[in-house]
Amino acid sequence: MSPPPLPAPRFGAADAFVWQVGPDRLEPVPRVARVEIGLLVGIDRARDTLLVNTLRFARGFPANNVLLWGARGMGKSSLVKAAHAEALREMPGAVKLIELHREDLPSIGRLLGLLRGSSLRFLLFCDDLSFDKDDSHYKSLKAVLDGGIEGRPENVVLYATSNRRHLMPRDMIENERQTAVNPSEAVEEKVSLSDRFGLWLGFHACGQDEFLAMIRGYCDAFGLAISDEDLRAEAIEWSQTRGGRSGRVAWQYVIDLAGRRGVRLG
Repeated sequence: MSPPPLPAPRFGAADAFVWQVGPDRLEPVPRVARVEIGLLVGIDRARDTLLVNTLRFARGFPANNVLLWGARGMGKSSLVKAAHAEALREMPGAVKLIELHREDLPSIGRLLGLLRGSSLRFLLFCDDLSFDKDDSHYKSLKAVLDGGIEGRPENVVLYATSNRRHLMPRDMIENERQTAVNPSEAVEEKVSLSDRFGLWLGFHACGQDEFLAMIRGYCDAFGLAISDEDLRAEAIEWSQTRGGRSGRVAWQYVIDLAGRRGVRLG
């Protein structure tokens, strides 16, 4: 009465996949939406650290799981995809990027079963990872990071992005301290999840000069001619209407500018 075993994935079909459940399968992604790593401005330290870790993994050496946390729109997800692209340039086809949705974390053991023993290396990517009250999915993630009795496969690392450093909302952690029978143990169980990532890379809101540099980099890369004076005036006004500055807001301005100039991006 058990379902038939899954066929072996065709990893040669693409360099990136999305893990889907019901039924379990790896869907190939023919073209990954990426930003060139050179266009990611203002995150130099995080960029260099993640790139070193990714290239080390691609070359077959030990590498850490990574949590990229901090301000929204500052390039966390873009950096993961850009680092993967750099690894592919050095070793084409050696590292596969697999996106795993947060709601599918309970199935991660089955996914690892497909990847274990392969000659390829796999970078699991979970975007916008966070957990709310009564959400037990974090226990599945703990098992992966710790490895369980089998141990995490040597050919797999996990990169996750989150707006929260501890992956849990602060009010949830404080509530545990106030209501649990043993407050310290209750808090430790939830906070310790982020401790299982070997590298923490923090992303913080950018200043005005960095914001303008991001836009200038995009304009130069895509052939959008605009004077520094006009760019500065328009970009500052754009950021004020959006209520903040970030890499995402910079890119949204570039999309608007390209549309007004009749220039195609990509």
